[in-house]
Amino acid sequence: MHAEFRAPRRRARVHEEFVAPLPVSRSPEERSHFRAELINQHVLVCDPEHIQKIYNQGYFGKGVLSRARPDHNISDQWEQHQGLLLPIVSQSRYEELLRWAGASLSAQGLDEDAVNQTLLSLSQPVKMEDVRREEPAAGGGACPHRKRQRRGSEVGAEAKKSCRLDPPDLNLNLNPDPDSDPDPSSDLDSDPDPDPGSDPDPDPLVPGPGFVLLVPDGEVCGGVREVRRTPVSVPEYLQLSLEEAFFLVYSLGCLSVYLNQEPLSVIQLWRKFRSLRPNFVCSFSAYQHCRSRGWVPKGGGGAKYGVDLMLYRKGPPFYHASYSVVVERADDAFRGSALRPFSWRSLAALSRITSNVSKELMLCYIIFPADQSEAELDSPACLSRLKVQEVIVSRWVSSKERAEQEDF
Repeated sequence: MHAEFRAPRRRARVHEEFVAPLPVSRSPEERSHFRAELINQHVLVCDPEHIQKIYNQGYFGKGVLSRARPDHNISDQWEQHQGLLLPIVSQSRYEELLRWAGASLSAQGLDEDAVNQTLLSLSQPVKMEDVRREEPAAGGGACPHRKRQRRGSEVGAEAKKSCRLDPPDLNLNLNPDPDSDPDPSSDLDSDPDPDPGSDPDPDPLVPGPGFVLLVPDGEVCGGVREVRRTPVSVPEYLQLSLEEAFFLVYSLGCLSVYLNQEPLSVIQLWRKFRSLRPNFVCSFSAYQHCRSRGWVPKGGGGAKYGVDLMLYRKGPPFYHASYSVVVERADDAFRGSALRPFSWRSLAALSRITSNVSKELMLCYIIFPADQSEAELDSPACLSRLKVQEVIVSRWVSSKERAEQEDF
């Protein structure tokens, strides 16, 4: 029985335009260059401009506070209030933000009285005159719809659930009085517009996103509105998988990964990723193979289907995934211990799950030469000797086979 190759299923509603992927250029002057940080075994891109370019041009990574696109905002509902567009926040959500701010201030060494005074000042209602005077200077308070217009697309806002982050990672708005000048000697104040060439502070304290419309719980579409200052600003980062990060570094040459403020060389990064993930050679070989053939591989979505990668045409916003990929290792004779040993029952179950969600199951074999030593795997130069073999697994349906035989 032959495998059934299904055409990619286009999504019903597409709200953005396709942007050409990051180009491969031999000229350093024509090559885009981005920066990422290796933090706690995760590769994070922190610069907002780098985040948008990396995601838009190839759909690399995902937002740490978002489902996919790094487009987190303090609220997914905005309302025009006395001539200004402000986010709507419920009373319980605002109290949670205040608790985060208080925990962060306590972690920085402030005593309880100072924390309570600061939170009391932050939670006072604000006059619209002060809002109009300060809103243009609030860096993070732009309406998400305006951000999408600048990006050239109109992506629908996705409802965000409460995010559980450690309080010390929050950025606090610690200047509640618009008429008071911050003390330049205070440890709680920082330059809101740092030199872009300087090394970023790991926990920068910058002004929050401005102001919110506070409404009682359960009365989002009605009730009394009060304008309050936002106690905290939760920054959105782009998290890259190890395979995505090394592809941008090694294959495209457009990314530098830093560890403790020092850039890692290609060899250092390769060895670091191999230490973090023992089968990194196989997983990156499969990822690079799929990328080189025009697919957009994503690893995060494959976990719920029990596979390693999901392959998309053009990108997740345009098509549903076409293939579910399981990466396997083999030698020239297709022998050796499997990365994921399958029994007939487990393979049939995986094939059935894949078929039920209108995808094809692909086994991607990474074939190692028999004479390749372990020392050779300590450098990405070993990739040139590896081969990739794809096998499509199709579920045999007896009733369908019988009907086809009867037609003859």
